[in-house]
Amino acid sequence: MSAFQERRAAGSHSRRLFFYNGGLLRQKRLRAILRASGYQLRVGLPKPDDQVMVWGRSPFAARGEAVAAKYGAGLIRLEDAFLRSIHPGRAGEAPLGVLIDPDGVHFDSATPSRMERLLASEPLDDTAILQRARDGMARIKALNLSKYNNFDPDLPAPEPGYVLVIDQTRGDASITHGRGNAAMFREMLAVARIENPTVPIIIKTHPESRDGHRLGHFDAQSGDANTQICDAPISPWALLEGAIAVYTVSSLMGYEAILAGHKPRVFGQPFYAGWGLTLDENPVARRERKLTRAQIFAVSHILAPTWFDPCRGQICSFEAAVDHLEAEVRAWREDRNGYVMGSMSLWKRAHLRQFFGRYGRVHFGPHRDPVRPYLCWASRQSDAQADNVINLEDGFLRSRGLGADLIAPISLIRDRAGIYYDPSKPSDLEALIAQEPPPGERMRTERLIAYLRDMKLSKYNLGGDVPDLPEGHRILVPGQVEDDASIRLGAGEVCTNAMLLAKVRAKNPDAIVLFKPHPDVEAGLRLGHLSDEEALKYADLVLHKSDPIALIDAVDEVWTMTSLLGFEALLRGKRVTTTGAPFYAGWGLTRDLGVVPDRRKARPDMVQLVHAALIAYPRYRDPISGLPCPVEVAVERLASGRLPRPGSFNRSIAKLQGVFASYAWVWRRQR
Repeated sequence: MSAFQERRAAGSHSRRLFFYNGGLLRQKRLRAILRASGYQLRVGLPKPDDQVMVWGRSPFAARGEAVAAKYGAGLIRLEDAFLRSIHPGRAGEAPLGVLIDPDGVHFDSATPSRMERLLASEPLDDTAILQRARDGMARIKALNLSKYNNFDPDLPAPEPGYVLVIDQTRGDASITHGRGNAAMFREMLAVARIENPTVPIIIKTHPESRDGHRLGHFDAQSGDANTQICDAPISPWALLEGAIAVYTVSSLMGYEAILAGHKPRVFGQPFYAGWGLTLDENPVARRERKLTRAQIFAVSHILAPTWFDPCRGQICSFEAAVDHLEAEVRAWREDRNGYVMGSMSLWKRAHLRQFFGRYGRVHFGPHRDPVRPYLCWASRQSDAQADNVINLEDGFLRSRGLGADLIAPISLIRDRAGIYYDPSKPSDLEALIAQEPPPGERMRTERLIAYLRDMKLSKYNLGGDVPDLPEGHRILVPGQVEDDASIRLGAGEVCTNAMLLAKVRAKNPDAIVLFKPHPDVEAGLRLGHLSDEEALKYADLVLHKSDPIALIDAVDEVWTMTSLLGFEALLRGKRVTTTGAPFYAGWGLTRDLGVVPDRRKARPDMVQLVHAALIAYPRYRDPISGLPCPVEVAVERLASGRLPRPGSFNRSIAKLQGVFASYAWVWRRQR
C-alpha cells in the first residue's frame, strides 16, 4: 500500500458532509458513492469539524463555499472520474467514479488540486502500481473505453496522416479555470494550419455537442479545403491512432493522446500539462517534475479517484470499475439498435427483455427488420430465414438449477458466426480462443479460475453428495442429453451414453469407471435415460444426483462426448479425453479420439481458453441490481445463492415440456 493509500484509509472513518444543491437528492448513485466512502450526508448548518460538498466549479458551488467559509467547515469538491459512463452526465447517466478533492479541482490550475499534489510529491515508484497502470492503459485502449462511451468502435476513422484538433463545449469550467477562452480555440486552429500547411486537419467535435446538449467552438464555417469537422461517433482511440499530431486546449482527449503515445500541443493548463509529456503553450511554473505515462496514469486512474461498483454497492478498485464499465458498454454497443427475437418460449421472454432490452427495444415474432438484428435460439436457427441472424445460447456459468426447470440464466451468449457446440462451422468462441487476452486479462482470468475452484462452481451448481468411491484409477463419465444439439452436431460416431461407456471400458479395462447421469435426464426433463442395469455393464458405479465438481476432484480423468463437464475438468487440472468435438477440443489441451476441425490450429494455454469461454464470449446480468455485470459479480451471486428462484408453476410447466419432448423423440425414432 502506498503512502497515499495509507493516508486515505486512515481518514476513511465516517464523517458528516453537508450539501446545498438539490440535485444531489436526485442522484442516487452519487449519494451511494459518498456513503460508501464514509460520509454521512446532511442538510443544515455545519460545525467546524464537518465538511461541505460542492460540485467542482459549478455555478451552484458558491452557495456551499459561502456556508463553509462562514462556519469554518472543511470544503471538498467533487468531479467525475475519467472513465465515467456510456453517455455524458447531461443525458442523466450516473458516474462510475468521482474525484473527492479537499484541495481544489483537477482542471483549475490556479491552485494545486489533490491530483496535482500526488503527481508532484508521491514517489510513484511502486512496481506493482506501475504495472497496474501499464496494464490499465493498454486495457482501456484495447476495450475502446473513454470517459464517455456512446461512440461506435466499428466506425472507421479518416485515412491516417491527419492533424487532430480537439474541440470542447463553450463555457466549460475546464477551459475557464484552465486559463483558456474562446479566442484560444481560434488561435489553436490557426497554429495547426500554419505548422501543417499541407496536411489534412480533422476537428473532433465534443460528444455533448454531437448529441445537441451544448455548443462547441467550431462549426461547419470553421472548415476549409483542408479542414474537416468530424462529428461522427468514431472511437477516440481510432482517431488518435491515425493522427500525426494532436492540438488541444484542455480536453481530456488530450490526455488520452498522451496515453496513445502522442506528445500533444496544449494551449491551456489542464492537469496533465507541465510534466514533460506535452508541448505547453502556457506552462504552469510550479510543475517541474518529469513523469512517465505510467506514473501519471497511476495517479489519474488508480490513486486519485474513488471508484464504485454499482452491482455490489461498494467502493472498488480501478480494475473492478473497468470490469463493470466494459460490461455496460458492451451491452449498449450490442443492444442499442434493439432486436427482433424469434422462436422464443413464452417463459423466457420477460427475462430476455430484461437481459437485452435495457438499451433498445425487443420485439418477439417472425417480423424482419432491416435495422434491428434477428436474435434466435441457436437450436431453432432454421426458423429464422434472415441474413442478419445472431445465435443465442446459455452461458457456461448459468444458474443454480436447471434450464429445463425453467430457471432463468445469469449468462447468455450471442454468436454471429455460428455457435460453440456446432463444429461444422466456425464460431465467435473459436476466434476468441485463438486470440491472446488483452493486457491485464491474464491475471484477471487466473483469479477467476482460483475462485471457481475454491467455490466449486459449475454450470448449474446443483450440489449433491459423493459416496465413498472404489480405490484405483478413477475415470468419470458424464452422461448427456442424447437429443441435445451438442450431441447431434458434435458427437460423431459415439453419440449415446451407452456407446460412450462401452468405449471407455474397452480402452480402460482395469480402471474404475464412474457414470454420472445428466441432471436434466435424472429430473425427467430431457432424453437419454440409461438404467443402472445397462450402465453397470460397463461402469463400476452409477452416481445419481452427485456433486459434479466434487467428483472431478475425486477422479484421475474424465471421458466425455461433448459435455461441458470436460471443460470444467480441464479448468481443475484433470486429464480429459473427448470422443466428439466440443469447443474445448482440438487445441492441444485434451486427448481427442473424435474428429475435430482442422481450423483449430492455435495452441492456447488454459488461461486463454478460460478467458475466451467465461469472460469474452458470454454476457452476464446481475439478478440483484438488474445491471449488465462482469463475470466476477455473476460468480459471487452463484456462490452466495443470491438468485431468484422459480415457483412451483415453472416446475410443472417444465415437467410437461419433458413429457411432450419424450413423445416427440419416440415418434421421431419410430418414423
